[in-house]
Amino acid sequence: MSEVEFRLEREDTEGIVAVGTYLSDAVKRMGGSFEESCNHGCSEQFCAVHIVEGAEYLSSPTRAERDYLAKPGVSKDERLACQAKIEKPGRIVVMTKEKKEEQKAEDHTETFKKEFSDMPLEKKIANLVQLEAIALSETVSFVMNSPFALAGKLMDVMAEFGFKMERESKDAKRPEEHRSSENGAKEGDKKDASDGANTSAKETKA
Repeated sequence: MSEVEFRLEREDTEGIVAVGTYLSDAVKRMGGSFEESCNHGCSEQFCAVHIVEGAEYLSSPTRAERDYLAKPGVSKDERLACQAKIEKPGRIVVMTKEKKEEQKAEDHTETFKKEFSDMPLEKKIANLVQLEAIALSETVSFVMNSPFALAGKLMDVMAEFGFKMERESKDAKRPEEHRSSENGAKEGDKKDASDGANTSAKETKA
């Protein structure tokens, strides 16, 4: 199987992914994430990424991507991660969009730091003691309420069901341009497996 060097510039992480991987899966595998799930009926695409390097190793833009790229203000170097698939080995560098939630969290943290630094020493100590008590209470509550008594078999069944639902959901979101080729490859694998089983049966009878 051919492999690709894949790097997330903003997250400063990189690794190896297989040819045939969608950018969305590669981003998540390298520790990245998107602010919200894809919804191509909306004006804003949360899975849009900037291709810093390696655009030539990706699949051609799908219809959904062409519609997105035609919008004013969208860079020609952007791709929709759930639509773009890695088709050739090489090196790909991607820049994800900065999340609004992260920006708000950073602003809130800076505000808290400033307010805390302006407090008198007695109030700082009182707040720290209160935060420690809250953390201890939540930790005890989590331990007491953890479902340790669930049977292992039930967990395995639920996990398998969850994986199946995730696969079906992911397949349903794949671009129409890619489904026919992927389905053809799967049918070919099934036929090879069937031919192999028939051959083995004939040899056993002989």
